[in-house]
Amino acid sequence: MNRFTTLAVGGVVALGSIGARVASSQQSTARERTRVIVASFNKSKHAVKERHGIRVEKYKEIRSEPAILPHVRDYSGSYEAEGLGLSLELRVDERGNVTGNGYDSVDDNQTVFREFALRNARMDGALLTATKVYKSGGSEPFEGVFINSTSFGSPGDKGHTTFGLGVLGHTVMLAGGVSIDRIFYQRKP
Repeated sequence: MNRFTTLAVGGVVALGSIGARVASSQQSTARERTRVIVASFNKSKHAVKERHGIRVEKYKEIRSEPAILPHVRDYSGSYEAEGLGLSLELRVDERGNVTGNGYDSVDDNQTVFREFALRNARMDGALLTATKVYKSGGSEPFEGVFINSTSFGSPGDKGHTTFGLGVLGHTVMLAGGVSIDRIFYQRKP
């Protein structure tokens, strides 16, 4: 082996090592983003009020976990943010190529909507990242996690599980000046 061949082989080994570290870092980042997004959809509220001898107890707990489906194409479907009129149509093929389109509200009353398409969409486990490109112009990042969300109405409740896509980052204004930046798109049957 001459000196040039030795340097070339050494350079390939070094590049391979750097590539493995970058891939590992990206996977670690995807796992961390998945964890953060899923945690933001957890909720627990337990309140007891007693007035004039009458005890009123309210309990609500929502536990969310990433939803890893057996086949990546199983994520395809129609999704809707109930009560907000926001919708998303996703198509995922067997190789994991993702395309989609949907509608965001523009006004506080959720009566005016703008259409968008997902570009450069990719999946890493249950994490979906893309860019929303609006038909009328403009774009913004899109990031969400496919979630199984289980809701409990009492401590002894067995719970009701709903599958959907939990999305962070896009702020929606509701009537009365209330804004939300966490949206759960439930898959429609």
